[in-house]
Amino acid sequence: MLGKLGSFSLVVLAVLMTAPAVQAQVESGVRARPRIVQSIDETNRVALEGNTHPKANPANDRGAVANDFPMEHMLLQLKRSPDQEQALQQFIDGLNTRGSPNFHHWLTAQEFGERFGLARPDLEAVTGWLESHGFHVNVVYPSGMLIDFSGTAVQVRKAFQTEIHHLEVKGERHVGNISDPRIPAALAPVVAGVVSLHDFRPHVMHKMHQPRSQFTFPDPFGGNAYAMVPADLAKIYNLNPLFSTGISGQGQTIVLIEDTDVFSASDWSSFRQTFGFSGYTSASFTQVHPAAPPSQPANNCAAPGVIAPNDAEAILDAEWASASAPSAAIVMAACADTSTTFGGLIAIQNLINASTPPPSIMSISYGQCETVNGAAANTSYNSAYQQAVAEGVSVFVAAGDSGAAGCDNSVTEATHGIAVNAFASTPNNVAVGGTDFSDTFSGTNATYWNSSNTSAFGSATSYVPEIPWNDSCAGALLSTYLGYSLTYGSTSLCNDPLFGSLFETTVAGGGGPSGCATGTPSTTDVVSGTCQGWPKPSWQSVLGNPNDGVRDTPDVSLFAADGLWSHFYVFCWSDTAHGGAVCGADPSAWSGAGGTSFSSPIMAGIQALINQKAGGPQGNPSSVYYQLAAAEYGSSGNSSCNSDHGNTVASNCIFYDVTSGDIDVDCVGPNCFLADGTVGVLSISNSSFAPAYGTTTGWDFATGIGTVNVANLVNNWPGSTPTPSFTLSASPASLTVVQGASGSSTITINALNGFNSTVNLTVAGLPKGVSAVFGTNPATTASLLTLSATGTAAIGTSTVTVTGTSGSLASTATITFTINPAGDYTFSTSPSSLSVVQGTNGASTITVTPQNGFNGSVSLSASGLPSGVTASFNPSSTASTSTLTLTASSTAIVGTVTMTVTGISGSLSHSTTLSLTVTPPPNYTLSASPNSLTITRGTTGTSTITVTPQNGFNGSVSLSASGLPSGVTASFNPSSTASTSTLTLSAGSMATTGTVTVTVTGSSGSLTKTTTISLTVQSVPTLPSVWTDGDIGSVGVAGSANYANGTFTVAGAGQGTFFTASDGFHFVYQPLSGDGTMVARVVSLQGSSAAQAG
Repeated sequence: MLGKLGSFSLVVLAVLMTAPAVQAQVESGVRARPRIVQSIDETNRVALEGNTHPKANPANDRGAVANDFPMEHMLLQLKRSPDQEQALQQFIDGLNTRGSPNFHHWLTAQEFGERFGLARPDLEAVTGWLESHGFHVNVVYPSGMLIDFSGTAVQVRKAFQTEIHHLEVKGERHVGNISDPRIPAALAPVVAGVVSLHDFRPHVMHKMHQPRSQFTFPDPFGGNAYAMVPADLAKIYNLNPLFSTGISGQGQTIVLIEDTDVFSASDWSSFRQTFGFSGYTSASFTQVHPAAPPSQPANNCAAPGVIAPNDAEAILDAEWASASAPSAAIVMAACADTSTTFGGLIAIQNLINASTPPPSIMSISYGQCETVNGAAANTSYNSAYQQAVAEGVSVFVAAGDSGAAGCDNSVTEATHGIAVNAFASTPNNVAVGGTDFSDTFSGTNATYWNSSNTSAFGSATSYVPEIPWNDSCAGALLSTYLGYSLTYGSTSLCNDPLFGSLFETTVAGGGGPSGCATGTPSTTDVVSGTCQGWPKPSWQSVLGNPNDGVRDTPDVSLFAADGLWSHFYVFCWSDTAHGGAVCGADPSAWSGAGGTSFSSPIMAGIQALINQKAGGPQGNPSSVYYQLAAAEYGSSGNSSCNSDHGNTVASNCIFYDVTSGDIDVDCVGPNCFLADGTVGVLSISNSSFAPAYGTTTGWDFATGIGTVNVANLVNNWPGSTPTPSFTLSASPASLTVVQGASGSSTITINALNGFNSTVNLTVAGLPKGVSAVFGTNPATTASLLTLSATGTAAIGTSTVTVTGTSGSLASTATITFTINPAGDYTFSTSPSSLSVVQGTNGASTITVTPQNGFNGSVSLSASGLPSGVTASFNPSSTASTSTLTLTASSTAIVGTVTMTVTGISGSLSHSTTLSLTVTPPPNYTLSASPNSLTITRGTTGTSTITVTPQNGFNGSVSLSASGLPSGVTASFNPSSTASTSTLTLSAGSMATTGTVTVTVTGSSGSLTKTTTISLTVQSVPTLPSVWTDGDIGSVGVAGSANYANGTFTVAGAGQGTFFTASDGFHFVYQPLSGDGTMVARVVSLQGSSAAQAG
């Protein structure tokens, strides 16, 4: 089976050039009166029902977010009084009613707010209430209907009495409010709700498939597949007659609304070059991020970057809008999604509320069903579209890609009953559905497609008969083709145990009645409870449209299939990491897809052709579509315009009436007829077969009023005589300058249809530090624009937009303006830190690195030097390198400083730093321990001399002693040391007694250090004259006795008895008073004595 290709949904806003100021006869509407008439009582609250996302339920709840969780750029949707709403609707109806005083008298955003927005006191009361709860009010839109504000989860909880929780849905993490917000009752008359308190986004709906060689490959039924390229589009829907007469979108701008930037802007160029659009030289493609209206506290539109796979949606919108309007300017306007709000809605609001004329065409490729979108969001999109059409905007919206099961996007079975796309179901837009071709079903491929391609890769030969786009097993044509007599019940394709699952899908062109634009479902995601659809607009009246009282979709359709019946669209999307393909010269391997996101931007491009031919904005074109369709179909239909005729359909048809096929999808659950099967078909009855929905003569839910013969539509459009207008072009369209320089581009006014008025020129998008001057302004034919960058202008590339206005006419041209840095240099040191010993020097290399063509010489200087340090450069000026020498004197201040090296060249000055450490030279200290000795004549004393290195000293120190008294000698062991040495002082028997200071000197090279020892030499102590001593018996070693300091010491032996001086002696202290005898006796405990002790 052939894999299905991507199905996309798309909303398009075609914003046309601003008309003259509304004349005096225009009805003023009902001026707003203050409706907040009570004081705000925080204890008296009402619920804003229908504003909790269905996925915010206990099964998905993962607990409350942190109090400081950011809730950024929430949108508070306001509401009018019933009288105001009625007045606005009457005004909108008059905009497209010929003969009405309001016919084509478009309003500006400011005028719209003054006529149909809230009264100023009410706006101030609401913003004051938000600020009182700590919210930051970012934008109060000029429409007087919307406020952008930011805060935290705890502020939301306190202000709206609802908690924000973490949610997990099928493994994806989200956040959202778990109950409907509540506001003070005093505010209820003017507040519709918060558009979103969650981060669930509208979806892009696509499945990718790569076409094979020559766009021909086996389809599921054994034939070949024929891909749709721009040349086929032009042939099938009759665009070529317009292109050949210059109606190709000149002077029109198509803005694509996205929440992503494109992966590569060159994809658009590759698409156009490959498919033969190079000759349409006025076309262009740019990306912008539309800022909030002027004078607002904050800009709520951040650049989103590339968000996959949405970038596929963005680039196909750009390419296929350009396919139907190849001379139009394509502008992609994208704002990043916030934690609460879809970035596409922010972009729409910023554009329709701008102080400058809105762009010609906008496009958004996303959708959500009414019950899931929520009451406040439904109101917000309708409110935005109301303002858009009042300003002359034509709003095109994709009807959807899931048949009449709008809440079941691209799943195997519908489970939520009949529902429609909320973005498409308002009365103020064109809902565009999707078709497929029936040639494969009828076996007539060869009738409508050549076997080879043209140079632009086209192969269609004529208009091809159409059927509703439907990939589901519930579709009657698919069931018939595969041999099944019924689409429901146990014998149906959907219930076939072998093949049914291959075709179980909800992929089909969208359509159905609006069911839950307001109110709250009683069953999750299902139209139920207090749900009500948008009321049927007055213009939706034509053969086949039911008298159901609600808005029905779609209005019109174009081809949108994704390959089931052998046909799909080709586009260039080079994001290979996310499913794209390399866009080579042969597009046979490019990306392929389908969906109403193709048909909607194509229809918007067709409206650009209408605008060019008619010479101005048309507002909501739906009323004209239905007028033309009513004339064509009459009361019983027009068989000559039946799409089934294919290449024999009447040449004067404006619409092709699709009467074969349906958009029915398989299902279980509400609005599902099962019969005796386990899988049913979507039906308006659960008990009988009433498929939702089939085709009929005239209008139907499957394809609306049908598809389009574009040339006939444009040429039969009321008031399509071209009016004078102009376009702007810039030459060159790209400028590159350096900071401090300027560049010029000639802005040419290209007159169309006899235009001969002056044009006022303005510039927007200038980067910081850039000024613009026109040589002539206003101008009639051309003006030289000079862009001057200061020396500090912002570096980078930006898009400068030149806007020309003349009365109600406006046109733009863009210049890609690149600012490069002026010639400059960088500055560095190597090494970037130096350590210099006092009395020495160190060096660092200073390197000058030229940038942007710098070729000057840089003069060098140093500052921040410590005292005693000098700097010299060799050379002192350089264009490459210089050696910096830092010399420290012997008295330079020790320590670390950060010094600065500065290089100056003309007005350029750069500095770098160098860490300098000045250290003292290597040294040492001497010390003696102990530093005081007392010795007796005939004895010795010792002291340890210690050398303590400093600052890396590692030499050996020679030691000497001086100041010795007579009879005392000194010896060092060792005599030279790097650590310690033992000094022995020996006193002879005749050494001079007394105390002296002995100086120990250490010498190592030029370094000399000293330390001192206090030396006391004593005489040998003797007994007092009245005392005697003597040995007892005959001894070998005499004993001794002496007296000193009041103590008698009696020794049994005067020296060691074992030939050693280190014998230890035991002493007994005994008091003595008067005469007495003390005896010291040495006893040998073991071994033999060397001598008898006294």
